[in-house]
Amino acid sequence: MKDLLLITPPFTQLNTPYPATAYLKGFLNTKNISAFQMDLGIEVILALFSKENLNQLFDFTYQNNKINDANSQRIYALKDHYLQTIDEVISFLQGENQTFARQICTDNFLPQASRFAQLDDMDWAFGNMGIQDKAKHLATLYLEDLSDYIIACADENFGFSRYAERLGRSANDFNELYTFLQQEITYIDQITLKILDQKLQTIQPKLVCFSVPFPGNLYSSFRCAQYIKKHFPTIKIAMGGGFPNTELRSISDPRVFDFFDYITLDDGELPIELLVSNILNPSTNNPNHNFFKRTFLRENGMVVYNNFSLRKDYKQNELGTPDYSDLYLDKYISVIEITNLMHSLWSDGRWNKLTMAHGCYWGKCTFCDVSLDYIKVYEPIAAKLLADRVEEMIAQTGEKGFHFVDEAAPPALMRSFALEIIKRKLTITWWTNIRFEKSFTKDLCILLKASGCIAVSGGLEVASDRLLALIEKGVTVEQVARVTNNFTNSGIMVHAYLMYGYPTQTVQETVDSLEMVRQMFESGILQSGFWHQFALTAHSPVGLNPAAFGIIPQKKDITFAHNDIEFTDKTGINHDKFSFGLKKSLFNFMHGICFDFPLQDWFDFKIPRTSIKKDFIQNCLTTDEHFNTKPTAKVVWLGGKPTTASYTKSKRGQTWDLLKMTFHDKKESFEINLDQDKGLWLAQTLEKLSAQQENLLTFEQLKTNFEQQFDDFELFWYAKPINTLRDYGLLVL
Repeated sequence: MKDLLLITPPFTQLNTPYPATAYLKGFLNTKNISAFQMDLGIEVILALFSKENLNQLFDFTYQNNKINDANSQRIYALKDHYLQTIDEVISFLQGENQTFARQICTDNFLPQASRFAQLDDMDWAFGNMGIQDKAKHLATLYLEDLSDYIIACADENFGFSRYAERLGRSANDFNELYTFLQQEITYIDQITLKILDQKLQTIQPKLVCFSVPFPGNLYSSFRCAQYIKKHFPTIKIAMGGGFPNTELRSISDPRVFDFFDYITLDDGELPIELLVSNILNPSTNNPNHNFFKRTFLRENGMVVYNNFSLRKDYKQNELGTPDYSDLYLDKYISVIEITNLMHSLWSDGRWNKLTMAHGCYWGKCTFCDVSLDYIKVYEPIAAKLLADRVEEMIAQTGEKGFHFVDEAAPPALMRSFALEIIKRKLTITWWTNIRFEKSFTKDLCILLKASGCIAVSGGLEVASDRLLALIEKGVTVEQVARVTNNFTNSGIMVHAYLMYGYPTQTVQETVDSLEMVRQMFESGILQSGFWHQFALTAHSPVGLNPAAFGIIPQKKDITFAHNDIEFTDKTGINHDKFSFGLKKSLFNFMHGICFDFPLQDWFDFKIPRTSIKKDFIQNCLTTDEHFNTKPTAKVVWLGGKPTTASYTKSKRGQTWDLLKMTFHDKKESFEINLDQDKGLWLAQTLEKLSAQQENLLTFEQLKTNFEQQFDDFELFWYAKPINTLRDYGLLVL
């Protein structure tokens, strides 16, 4: 028995649990509140895609005459082949039986339906050596064929990472969802509710908390809550998470509370603690009696917002380490849906999720919900505490891959964290989201790579300086080009979020933005990207002041969800028509081809010529060496201790005592030669500059130390020997 059951409803990711319940469970541990968590989505997927349930699915669809289209008829005709292979395919995608990849990759092993029509570029995408990835991709297509069958024949709302998403997206009133919930349960619901029932009988919680991150989790959370109300009426039910935090801030329909007793907003730790206090101890002697934090509930038939508690939210260092216990960490499925390098990180491999900082340190982008606390309230975590949590999670999960799910990870904290990881000699793999700001120098990127950073994603948005200024992105295209070049040269993959259709954006700016993106891929400084069409949200600066951005929102009465807003742009431009051409061109650019195609070839309508010079991005990357270093910059040596040998050099009757210093890095050996006294000073100093040192020297301290023995530090520092070391791990941060 547990007091709380924390549930992530179907469906989110297949390869790793969504972290919200793990964050909450970690906090509840610090308060000695007993809780059990489950990812109901992955449990439903594993039940559905098993030989037993797949056989039942085929029987159900056949007996109910649901198999009507040609693709479904083909899949049903091949059902014995699917039943024979399904358990082995799932096992392979869970990381077991890796030799099975060779069987999957042979011709005529997996049954194939319509999804396999996209296999033209398999050799290009995976080559001869990428057999594991190739097999994952083929197995993913196999599962997607079955998914198409489920949608066509059993449950039209099914989707691997979302369920009945249309019912949750921009549902300004509750009517459609409410009506759907009065209908018979779906085929997927049957599996979901059976698993839920078993868990409720085992755990016997007093409070069930649904974390609903996305519209595609909303319907299932309501269906589960409906079931609990009917069959376990004494259990209280709460909803929190990303969807209510953004969409349900204006909720007023009392019928919602036929399903849920409470809906909480923003950071969930204190609201849940107060819910537990009121539910487990409803006495008027309880100091928290009827005092809640950011909580909707129904009183006397009306929706009320109770924020009466005067208690302050917890600081980030008080929340504890995320706790992944109870979750089936060895059962998640790694899939490769498309051959996009960054997207494969989302769906392939198990990642521990952590946050470097709450909120966004920038917090100005006009398309973003910067008025809400999850972005507005910025609070970083100390690097040592962050590294402590990394070590705790490694011990708990056995996994050393980390995805930092920040809105935008702060460069200074990334630097401190990287140094802490190197100092502790931890071997981890990590990636995160950033802003492409100038703080990401060549040296910082090298440090991040040395600590295990493999990828970053960031918003280039509209590659136009006018629009970047209007967005208040705080970057220019030239700056983004230099930063992405720094990351790429250090060996860190870069993914760019791209946007089109921003208010006041002209056709010319769309074409010029595409040309900028083309040049960045051609220059090799971007490896991955994705175009998003601008969406107006209620809590963004554009949504709060649409007239200032030249758009006219379509106002509706709000009784349920309120975030995405339909609007008309005063420019009158139909931005939708650019979607296919932008995405098709990007797909080819990511494959390293078609850079010489005229931009007009990507569109079936007339576009203007680009006004961007062909060498614009290349010119951004050819900058002069800067000889100005901040006195407070930290100097770090990532290399090892050199071997030294003294020798004498004579020329025209003069003799010098020199020191040859030989260094060995992972790839090669190299040497530098210095005057013997300066070489000995450098050899001793490099030990003090090691990343293992507790207190790193600043550039000013290094200069002072040098000039106590020699003259003109700058002449020494910017000479060829030190420049050679700068290429091999002598960093100024």
